[in-house]
Amino acid sequence: MKTFNQPLGGNELARFGGPATMMRLPAAASPEGLDVAFIGIPMDHGTSNRSGTRLGPRQIRDESRMLRPYNMATGAAPFDHLQVADLRDVPINTFDLKKTVDIITDHYRKVLSHGVIPLTLGGDHTLTWPILRAIKDRYGPVALIHIDAHADINEHMFGETVAHGCPFRRAWEDGCLINARVFQIGLRGTGYAADDFDWARGQGWTVVQAEECWGKSLPRLMEIVRDRIGELPVYISYDIDSLDPAFAPGTGTVEPGGLTTWQALDIIRGCAGLNIVGGDLVEVSPPYDPTGNTALIGANILYEMLCVLPGVPQHPSRFSGLQF
Repeated sequence: MKTFNQPLGGNELARFGGPATMMRLPAAASPEGLDVAFIGIPMDHGTSNRSGTRLGPRQIRDESRMLRPYNMATGAAPFDHLQVADLRDVPINTFDLKKTVDIITDHYRKVLSHGVIPLTLGGDHTLTWPILRAIKDRYGPVALIHIDAHADINEHMFGETVAHGCPFRRAWEDGCLINARVFQIGLRGTGYAADDFDWARGQGWTVVQAEECWGKSLPRLMEIVRDRIGELPVYISYDIDSLDPAFAPGTGTVEPGGLTTWQALDIIRGCAGLNIVGGDLVEVSPPYDPTGNTALIGANILYEMLCVLPGVPQHPSRFSGLQF
């Protein structure tokens, strides 16, 4: 019988101690033998406003120490079904962004060659483009669920084509995406022109602005997303600034009127049953949230992604049944 890695439990060693890995899982030097790998990309040289996301992976790992192995809402028990480890950080070039994106792509090609599903701790949103290049090499173009305050479809920023506001334009140019199966959820804020979100719509992408989500739970939205994606391979990219800054102030480009934490859970839990081939959680900037709550929420979202991966059964909780 196969033995799966387990997070170090809080009754074995106090949660403020132990390894500084995601959920205090074993650290792995190689993707060989893994089903899923948590991978950090400590970078912020693609940011355009407040920096600090280079510190994101470290604090997300630290704040993940309170996570326990069983999901009490969905019944998911990922560590009973998947071999999971922390594959540490990508050795980026912190002085050269363009070299860094190639380093990331090469790193993920090696990980994916072992059949591993990568879940990435960011880092600024530039990183999603080079990951998607590696994903395309293995799976071909994929569906995309992108949760964000910003569309990240700029043609360039300050004349540069590589930046955290450009990853999905670059991924589109590289043929990484199945256009009719791209969903952008939570977009909002001010723009440079009234049609700022319309380039995406023009490619056949579905744009769900934050205002459409206000005051709603989102299971129905995710039913529609699942129906449209079907069995296609899908990548999830979650920018923490999709959340209202009341929940997640520790990020570089905050926008009011964002999603709630329970809507975030609706979205990720609503991905159960999809053929997920990878995911990331980006733009956590610890210097702008001394409480650590932004990183803690990021760690929980990554755990929820783990819980909906293929091979993890869902057994929804028996709630009270009271009508209130």
